[in-house]
Amino acid sequence: MLEKYYRVKPDWLRLIPIEESRIMDGDRANAELTVGNRTNPYSSQNTQQIQLTVFQHWLQKLSTYTLILLISIGMVLFQGWSSPAYAYDSILVAQIDPESNFVTAAVEKVESAVVQVNVSRTLGGDVPDVLKPFLGGVRAIPPSAQILRGIGSGFVIDPTGLILTNAHVVNEADTVTVSFQNGQILAGKVLGKDPVTDVAVIQVQAGDNLPTVVMGDSDQVRQGQWAIAIGNPLGLQETVTVGVISGTERSSVDIGIPDKRIGFIQTDAAINPGNSGGPLLNAKGEVIGINTAILRGAQGLGFAIPINGAKAIAQQLIATGQVRHPYIGIQMVALNPQIKQQINNAPNTNIHVEDDQGILVIQVGRGSPAAKAGLRVGDVIIAVNDQPVTKAKIIQQIVDKAGVGGNLQMEVRRREQTVTLTLKPEQLPDIQTR
Repeated sequence: MLEKYYRVKPDWLRLIPIEESRIMDGDRANAELTVGNRTNPYSSQNTQQIQLTVFQHWLQKLSTYTLILLISIGMVLFQGWSSPAYAYDSILVAQIDPESNFVTAAVEKVESAVVQVNVSRTLGGDVPDVLKPFLGGVRAIPPSAQILRGIGSGFVIDPTGLILTNAHVVNEADTVTVSFQNGQILAGKVLGKDPVTDVAVIQVQAGDNLPTVVMGDSDQVRQGQWAIAIGNPLGLQETVTVGVISGTERSSVDIGIPDKRIGFIQTDAAINPGNSGGPLLNAKGEVIGINTAILRGAQGLGFAIPINGAKAIAQQLIATGQVRHPYIGIQMVALNPQIKQQINNAPNTNIHVEDDQGILVIQVGRGSPAAKAGLRVGDVIIAVNDQPVTKAKIIQQIVDKAGVGGNLQMEVRRREQTVTLTLKPEQLPDIQTR
């Protein structure tokens, strides 16, 4: 009778009959034992195989445990690094007011610095029709009083009491008062106004601790950005409207105010009568423009003076009370193939254009610097001070940089010839307000 021998299987630590076990890479017959011969159940070869198998098994287990340990350490470290951020985010979420948004935050940032400008003057002339809507409407008074009252907006730019507004708001005003959000009313003095850019500065006496707005950078304004308008339409203080930036660099001619010499920011944020002089804000609550104009008969078309240009004008007004505007006295248009074709096909013109680009002179003012230098209608300006020009605004920028009395070397194309002219910009003649 065969006697069963047992061996210990290392991975499970239990007895298993030899007949039921499997030895890898071995011959089952060599594993069978009999009672008669009592042969050693482990030959030298089998012993080596078993030892190798055990070693490989424990090595595999060691690798597994090591991997688990490393993963555990990594998870602990990751949670340690990320927990403060999660906690910070949770605090932020907990602190957010569900009724607040970027508009309320922007308004709260500047509202105390936005003011209502009240003006009055003795009647003796008429206000231009294009500007009447911006004054909040004239208020009917007895004819004997002969007083015109209007309302506009403004905002504090310096804690000592300097307020920025529109020139047309305070134009020809006999008295100016400024109403603050807290109900305080102060007398104002117009330090200077510039009808060319429609910018004015008012001074009030209130110590040196008035709240001020934060200035933004209008050169960074792009279409599609948020726009927030604040003002006092019809005397309704602190009215807020919201929209987007619809366009930039709109010319004064485009919006029907050809006597203004500045580009405009276009927005669909509602700018109502009485909003003139109020700030146009970006989403961060920074001032990017001065609300100034609307187009009659159109909805969603409001315009603001870029704040960068307004600041430069304000600095001159504060320092001297006036602004020097160099001019050369031409009307011009930027050429392209379509404009060239339209001009050449026009039946009632003596101008014939050969160039596809450049700046075409379409009118030269009598007695202007351009006329004195010999510039003619039909000339195409190619370059100014060695700088190629393809847009009218570039010429204006070069003229402004040169200043009154500066030198401009102008290269023009005239009847297939190139001519060089020297111009000296002069002070822009005063604009008479009707």
